[in-house]
Amino acid sequence: MFGMGPWELFLIFAVILLLFGAKRLPEMAQGLGKGIKEFRKAMKETTDEIKGSTDAADFVEKNDPKKNATQPRTGDSDKSHG
Repeated sequence: MFGMGPWELFLIFAVILLLFGAKRLPEMAQGLGKGIKEFRKAMKETTDEIKGSTDAADFVEKNDPKKNATQPRTGDSDKSHG
């Protein structure tokens, strides 16, 4: 895990335990878990919203009668060469 062995992870956990204490660690873990949950929920909502808006735009573009109608061509064929 991240190129660290079990002793390094144990050492990091021990330092965190010493800094914050045994009572504070569960509160911090709970807060971190709630934060991650909220972040994932927001990401899912944003992704769904983006997909919905692009699907709606594709639907409108495909069903737009103005774009599907044949329009007279204007271009080089109308101009005289010379």
